[in-house]
Amino acid sequence: MDRKSLMILGIALFTQATTSLIGGAIFYNPFVIEGNVAATMKNMAGNIPYLYSGILLQIITAMVIVVLGASLYHFTKHINKTAAIIAFGFYIFEAILHTFGQVFVFDLVEISQTFSQSGDASLVIIGQTVLTARKFAGGIAMIPFGLGAIMFYYMLPKAHIIPKWLAIWGLITVPFILVGIPLSVFGISVPFALFVPYVPWEFFTGAFIIIKSCQR
Repeated sequence: MDRKSLMILGIALFTQATTSLIGGAIFYNPFVIEGNVAATMKNMAGNIPYLYSGILLQIITAMVIVVLGASLYHFTKHINKTAAIIAFGFYIFEAILHTFGQVFVFDLVEISQTFSQSGDASLVIIGQTVLTARKFAGGIAMIPFGLGAIMFYYMLPKAHIIPKWLAIWGLITVPFILVGIPLSVFGISVPFALFVPYVPWEFFTGAFIIIKSCQR
């Protein structure tokens, strides 16, 4: 097994999890006030450097997702080439939707600046539309991610990349992301606790693969 390719896989998995978490939890979510678009826009207008940093991190995330998909394809194509190609396609689609989400964030920041300067109440309606579009793109992106992840996670232990128990962890927890987050986009309440078990998986698995590559 190619040590360099294995290292790239581990780094890509760990990096996309890190940039996505930081970009959302630190540089976006703190400025969004649920149910109050005007306050959200005022927050954004006063924290533009943070939001631009978040957009940059999320764009990096999208690029790394493509690298991750290509790397996963490289290691699983000999197991089932058709499934690996389809899963890779899902990852590319996820990256595209993820990028569109950041375009909406950029638009919202620009609208927020104008709103802060002019106080034009009509901009709140536009802001609400853009905010909703961003949430939709981000939520729907979890569908291709979940489908692709399930296919790859099933093949990874067969390719001897990760142990079976680690693959089972991913296969059990990722469906909650696949179904739960898109449902929340449509206003269906889904307990956040259902998403928590998957969160550490990408960090842990990325670190596991990096360590494995160093030991070869």
